[in-house]
Amino acid sequence: MTKETGDGTPAKKAKAKGKAKGGAKAAKAPARRYERPRGGEARAISDLVPEIGRTAFRKFGFVQSSVVSRWREIVGDRLADVTQPAMIRFPAGQKAGGTLHLTISGAHAPMLQHVAPDIIAAVNRFFGYAAIAAVRMTHGQVTPAAPVQPPAMLKPVPAELGDSLRDIGDPELRTVLERMAAGLAAPPTLPKIS
Repeated sequence: MTKETGDGTPAKKAKAKGKAKGGAKAAKAPARRYERPRGGEARAISDLVPEIGRTAFRKFGFVQSSVVSRWREIVGDRLADVTQPAMIRFPAGQKAGGTLHLTISGAHAPMLQHVAPDIIAAVNRFFGYAAIAAVRMTHGQVTPAAPVQPPAMLKPVPAELGDSLRDIGDPELRTVLERMAAGLAAPPTLPKIS
């Protein structure tokens, strides 16, 4: 048996093909390691909470979480005791003409069918446009929220402000402005360090 020294052997041909393929792999750049994009400086939790809440409310059909939190202000005490908003569903791709789904306690459905146009008008007034076109009701357990109590004013309004703040219709805004005016009227004091 004699060894062939020519380039015609099958082993050498396979080796030559492997080098040609391997050469193409060697020419490719090595795979880069994944680096997480940096988010900048650390953020306070209070900045993140509204985003987290907004995501959760959108998942359940609420575009604005304030509809749930301010339901008593929107529809009034009488209706807020027996109803609770469950979700708002809009037609695909629209933010108007939606359906408000309400959870109703007890046998209040017949009465609420008659006041449904008033509920629609109140919610649309809150949104500022015709966001709701229909109300859908389901029976369930409603836990009435505590009535909203305006915070007590500790200091009287300074006399130099006169009656200018008393003309403001929103009691919450009026209270905030009265407190701000009282704070500005007070002489500046140094904070106490204990």
